[in-house]
Amino acid sequence: MQQPQLAKAARILLILIMAVVILVYAKPFLVPLTFAVILSLLLLPVARWLEAHGVAKALAILLVIIGFLSLFAGLVFFTNWQLSGLAEDTAKMEQQATATLESLRAYISNTFGISPQKQQQILKQQQEGASGQASAFITGFLSGLGTFLTNTLLVLVYIFLMLFFRSHLRTAILKFIPAAQQAAGKKIMHDAQHVTQKYLTGLALMIVSLWVLYGIGFSIVGVKNALFFAVLCGVLEIIPFVGNLAGTVLTLAMAMVQGGSSSMLIGILVTYALVQFVQTYIIEPLVVGSEVNINPLFTIAGIVAGELLWGIPGMILSIPVLGMFKIICDGVEPLQPIGFLIGAPKEKKSKSGFMEKIKSKVK
Repeated sequence: MQQPQLAKAARILLILIMAVVILVYAKPFLVPLTFAVILSLLLLPVARWLEAHGVAKALAILLVIIGFLSLFAGLVFFTNWQLSGLAEDTAKMEQQATATLESLRAYISNTFGISPQKQQQILKQQQEGASGQASAFITGFLSGLGTFLTNTLLVLVYIFLMLFFRSHLRTAILKFIPAAQQAAGKKIMHDAQHVTQKYLTGLALMIVSLWVLYGIGFSIVGVKNALFFAVLCGVLEIIPFVGNLAGTVLTLAMAMVQGGSSSMLIGILVTYALVQFVQTYIIEPLVVGSEVNINPLFTIAGIVAGELLWGIPGMILSIPVLGMFKIICDGVEPLQPIGFLIGAPKEKKSKSGFMEKIKSKVK
């Protein structure tokens, strides 16, 4: 009796190992394709709306892609404009950084007994060793930029083709499903599409809400170029948990370099805490909801696994891919225990709570 169970466990382990190997070695192919699938599902309702109003299919898809690129270009233009404002304060920032460095050297000398001359010698040795690394970094950056532009063009081509041949692709997928399970297969595809669209549109609305909240908070506490850092914190929200915190840390670091007072630094932290409270208890339940019903343990595990397999793109794609995987598990009977495992437990919520009253009023 134990022999079949061991064989089954060995097969499952072998499948997992093969899946990891494929995900790692097929990354250059799978990452653009996955981004194209996710973005196609996001843009699909707009394309359908244009087609329903008499726009030709190919033209409707082109208009949707051009609109998406226009939004992205506007964000890049705004970021560049704000960065030019930061560049004007470069001299003052260098003076502040020099003063901070001198204070740090004095503290190290008084605390650890390392003289400023010895510290300068150590820094010089490190700079000599880093010169070769800087050249390698520049080469790697240029190579990465070329890969990014190539993948971006590839994603756009994928999006156009997926939207244009969506009916054919849907029919082809259903042909792999036995006739007796066609209805279940259609429901899984519909639910996966609905969950992804709901998550992505909700995420976009939440990012805009974070822009407004961070912009107000940073402006009140006196952060220079507050809008830029607000946009930065909001955009980094596409990387769950990590992105928002990283944006706030960068804002704190830049405020310190610009000579921000301790009250400004405390104000930035208070702004972050208040925005996180509003995001967690009001914005996220309203605009994202519980469509991607993944429990926090597997949410974090999925982000870590995505980073290990595909880097930053894996962190961005982890939540929507995990949500689609859960839908598939819920619809396929042998995989339902896995769907239950990664899903969030359904708890009865009291409607008399303070936050529930706020949510109901806003809704």
